[in-house]
Formats: sequence, C-alpha cells, structure tokens
Amino acid sequence: MISYARQTTDDEQPAPTPAAVEEHIAPAPRVSVQAFCETVETASAVQAAGEDRRLAKAHLKIQMGGITAAIEAYRTAPTPNVIILETDARSDILAGLDQLATVCDAGTRVIVIGKINDVTLYRELVRRGVSDYIIAPAAPINVVASVCGLFSAPEARAVGRVVAVVGAKGGVGASTVAHNVAWAIARELALDTVVADLDLAFGTAGLDFNQDPAQGIADAVFSPDRVDTAFVERLLSKCTDHLSLLAAPATLERVYDFGTEAFDSIFDTLRTTMPCIVLDVPHQWSGWAKRALVSADDILIVAVPDLANLRNTKNLYDLLKGARPNDRPPQYCLNQVGVPKRPEISAAEFAKAIESDPIVSIPFDAQLFGTAANNGQMIAEISANHRTTEMFLQIAQRLTGRAETKKPRSSFLSPLIEKLLAK
Repeated sequence: MISYARQTTDDEQPAPTPAAVEEHIAPAPRVSVQAFCETVETASAVQAAGEDRRLAKAHLKIQMGGITAAIEAYRTAPTPNVIILETDARSDILAGLDQLATVCDAGTRVIVIGKINDVTLYRELVRRGVSDYIIAPAAPINVVASVCGLFSAPEARAVGRVVAVVGAKGGVGASTVAHNVAWAIARELALDTVVADLDLAFGTAGLDFNQDPAQGIADAVFSPDRVDTAFVERLLSKCTDHLSLLAAPATLERVYDFGTEAFDSIFDTLRTTMPCIVLDVPHQWSGWAKRALVSADDILIVAVPDLANLRNTKNLYDLLKGARPNDRPPQYCLNQVGVPKRPEISAAEFAKAIESDPIVSIPFDAQLFGTAANNGQMIAEISANHRTTEMFLQIAQRLTGRAETKKPRSSFLSPLIEKLLAK
C-alpha cells in the first residue's frame, strides 16, 4: 500500500500547499522523487521546483505520461521515496491509484496534481493513501512546499531558520554586524540563536563575544562522521541565555580547503535544534561559501559606501536573487557611513543601482565600535540607547520576520523611583 503523511476530518476542505514566499519551508533530506506529468506546463513547474535550494539534496526525475506511465514503470522497477502524478480525469486517477498500489513499494509517498477542486475527491485520495493534493496549475513553490512538507513535522517548521551575513568586500565590518544582529535576535527577540563563524583561519567571533572555547566549528568540519546533535551541542560555547557560539579556531596550523558540501552536516544538525542560526560568512568566493549563501533562508550583504562595494553588492544581489527564485531577495545594509573626508556613494545611488533600498545605514563611530571590539562586547552592552543599537534590532526584525518590539513607556516619575531604589 501507498503510505500517507496526513489525515483529514470530514469538515476539512481541499488544501493545496500555500505558495506564500514568506512561509518557512524546511529543506528536504536526500530522497528520490519521480514525477509523471501530462502537460508541459506542469513538467516545467516540477523542473523549476527541483532547482530550488530546499530540494538541492533530492534526486528528481521527470517523465511524461501521467499515472499510466507510472504504473508501467513500476511493474519492473522499485518505486522512489516520492511519486508526483498529474491527472485531469477524476475517475482515471482513482482507478489508477488502485492499480499503482499493487506495484508500489511500502513507504512510498504520492503527491497528486489535478485540476478538480472538490472535497469529495480529496477525501477519496486521502483514503487511498495520497499524501498531498495540489490544484493545477501548480507553481514551483507549491511543489517545493509539498515535497518538503512530507519530511518535516508541522510543529517543527519554525525551527532552523538560517541567516547568512557576508561582506561585499573585505574589511567592511560584516562580522561585527553579524555578531551584533545575532545578539539582538537572542537578547531583544528572545530567540535561541547560534553564531557560526565560518572564517576558520581569521574569525573574530570568539574575540567579539569574549570567548576562548577549546573546541569549535573546526572539530565538526574535520570529523563529519561524528556530527550529530549531541556532538554539536558539546562544541557550542554559551554566551548568554539565548545565544551560543560555534567559534572558529583562528589559527594557521592547518589549511582550510573545503569541499562544496563540507558544512552541510553541521547546518542540518543545527537546524534541528536551534530556531535561528546566524552564519558569519567570510568574504571569499568558493564552492562552500556560495552554497552556504544560496541555501540560507535569508541573506544580508554588508557594504561600505564606495564604488567597489557597489559593484560587488550588485553582483552578489543579482546572483543570489536568481539562484533563489522562490525566496525573498537578499537584503543589504550600508556600514561605516560618514567617515570624515572620505567621498561616499549615497544610499539613494546604491538603491538605484541595486533596485532595492538598504535596510539601514550604520554611521561610522570609531570610538563606539573600537571600544566594543577591544572589550569583547556588543554595541548594545556599550550603549544600549545608541541609535546604532536600534539599527541592529531593526535588521534582526527584518531578517527573522518578527514584529517590532515595543518598549514600555516610562512615566515622569521613573527617574525619581530609580534613584530611590538605588539607595
């Protein structure tokens, strides 16, 4: 029999998978998916879905012929983890599913794409073990959400949001922004967060958080076979109640040349345990760095207001937007704005070239940032009411999709009460 992933009540209506880009969809594991389509439009949509970052590990094969071709194919071949079937006729699909069940291996899940929007048909499909039903025409994001939804529990969908922060150029302060944004997510939004410092040779996360852990991300990268939840938990260094650090060794005894998938097992494990993962991605263009950016749920590019940064930000923005068509576009912020006597490109010119406004423009403040860096503190610890602190919170809210936090209003008696309590 075909296994099914969910059941419905008699009052439930046909519910195609939501196509909202904002919905958090957990990536699918390494599974095999075979689609049997009847129209070129659906085949194109399934092909586009297979190119989505969340199905990067899935092996997808597309054939034409619909359910008839599927039945013939599986008479002599084993069935995959997931079968996608397109059909136009109501009677043919029910009869076809009965025949498919006779040649289908146990555990295979079936997704049906059809034009009929009818609750009775939906109930019949569920009774026959169909995992999901998508109303045609199917958008690629519908297919992505349907396949990924088969392998993630509904209550776990909010877990594991990955935010990647990268500099448009070296020395723009991307690590500083990443660490302060992670602090805001953990401290102000009360969201359990881990900072993963991916610059193994020169990473500064340990310094910025005043931590010197004996173990860190290098132990996981060089021991991929040992990576699991318990192993990663031992590598984490606790910074605050809601913030942990996966530090880089920042030593030069080894050469850190990695394959494209070097960090995959680490990220997958972190997704299962941490609501938010902030990746501090170094400014380099390698297979693993590109993969980390493309596979992230949200991306922040940090740039300073000069020509090289504008060019690099534009290149990064266009490439990542094109590689992630079903996600929100990357976002960017300007940093070190207002350096004395330095000619700068305005935020308006950046917005015109990139066709997107920066989230914020962080002002240059050598005293504030220098003090924080040398003390191993965050900007909020140095000056909680500084406007830059508010900017980091604004970035955190945008990247996590959290509503703006409202600060309690203080009365005119508050200063007097504080003085009395201090005595």
